[in-house]
Amino acid sequence: MLLTSLLRVFLTRSFKPFIFDGVNQDQLDFEKLDNLGLYVHIPFCRSLCSFCPYCKEKYDPQRAAAYKKALLKEIDLVSGRLTAKKQATSLYCGGGTPALMIDDLGAIIGRLKRCFEITGAIGVELHPDDITAENLLKLKTAGVTMVSIGIQSFDEGCLKKLGRNSAAFTEKLELVKNNGFEVVDVDLIFAIPGQTDEILAKDIRTAFDHGATQVSTYPFIDFTFADNQYKPMSEKVKKRMLTHLGEFCEKIDLERTSVWTFARHDTEKYSSVTRDTFLGFGVSATTLLKDSFKINTFSIEAYIKRVEANRLPTSLTINFTRRQRAVYYLFWSAYSMKINAAQFKKIAGLPLNKMFGWELFIAERTGFLRRKGENYELTNKAATAFHHIEQVYTTAYIDRMWNVSRKQAFPDKIVLK
Repeated sequence: MLLTSLLRVFLTRSFKPFIFDGVNQDQLDFEKLDNLGLYVHIPFCRSLCSFCPYCKEKYDPQRAAAYKKALLKEIDLVSGRLTAKKQATSLYCGGGTPALMIDDLGAIIGRLKRCFEITGAIGVELHPDDITAENLLKLKTAGVTMVSIGIQSFDEGCLKKLGRNSAAFTEKLELVKNNGFEVVDVDLIFAIPGQTDEILAKDIRTAFDHGATQVSTYPFIDFTFADNQYKPMSEKVKKRMLTHLGEFCEKIDLERTSVWTFARHDTEKYSSVTRDTFLGFGVSATTLLKDSFKINTFSIEAYIKRVEANRLPTSLTINFTRRQRAVYYLFWSAYSMKINAAQFKKIAGLPLNKMFGWELFIAERTGFLRRKGENYELTNKAATAFHHIEQVYTTAYIDRMWNVSRKQAFPDKIVLK
């Protein structure tokens, strides 16, 4: 908490906390925004993994049918004021396990395409159990160009500690590779109790040997509301493992495309989180606009009821100050290892070096940033530092917000100091 408070005060030049309130507005002003991404949340799973913090519940066909109906209506409510198709750079369907509604994804994507011209990737998260020739064909038919597979580890010991089982992962990956998706992302977790650098390196190599074009590695985080039998390794170990991971990926000629993501050179790259602005549909989905950030209710019942009443299912909203918005942009730009000065000015309304000139100077001098013309790139040293900050941020902010949202469909207010 102390670190997040100090960074917030230092970067925003204000003691004002981040305040999310429950005042709901039934319209979103996104028509004039550029670089707009789209996200759809499917909250259903066959079984609930204890390590996963996301909004989810066990799949029920009737429940899913009602959810689909509400989801399509939310899309209509959000896009109702459009007089022409709005350009969107990408669409990502996450969960949960989106493939449990695979026969509905075509209709959901089709409804979005009626309102938005999607110029980039259409991505879907996949559980390995859902990888079949039939399902992959359905995804291709629906227009999906990118898949993200939640393998977590190829090591049986690590999987057991996550409550997962191996399901012929390498064969499944080969099947995906042979279906010609532009991006095949494999999600892996590091700092699983008992995991070694050698096990993690073998996981990375196995993923790429069998068809991955990129690998996203995430630290094992024990959220306060999770029910993990095993606890993550220490932050010191996480930091060391990430450093070794970066060195290993560089050694085998992979490109670091974000703090936790590594990809083959000359392939399409994809991240579901680094968007200048985006619209989120479904329970727990978030929306980032020019000056505000919104979160949908985590309750499926409340979501359906609110949408049926022709109202948006927003549960919490923060209206950014200029510096808060600038800091948000810098946070996710740093995650992607690049800071674009022109885009920063467009988002924040002031030049990057005017708002954060002193910080940039210090970061360059201490080896955290490299200047590339008017822009900046993070070094591997900075990536390790960002990893630590993100871990603290997750514990202090995201854990608390999600914990409250899980218990209250529409909280009155959340103050993050």
